[in-house]
Amino acid sequence: MKLKILFFGIAAELANTSEVEISLPEKASVKDFKMALQIIFPKLQNLNSYAIAVNESYATDAILLKSGDVLAVIPPVSGG
Repeated sequence: MKLKILFFGIAAELANTSEVEISLPEKASVKDFKMALQIIFPKLQNLNSYAIAVNESYATDAILLKSGDVLAVIPPVSGG
């Protein structure tokens, strides 16, 4: 299945892109997606943590993905 991935902040810098399309097997979960990200974009391992949103809603690792989903990789935000 094809998924559209959006990267924000430092995640976009580490992935060297702000948007990409990837393919994962049918019935892949958010956890599967995170493992694939580490392989496709190894520099993301430099982030201590990041959130994943699926179709503009924060997602847990157990959420199953569907073809055409839009996923966002959201690093921690700091500032004041």
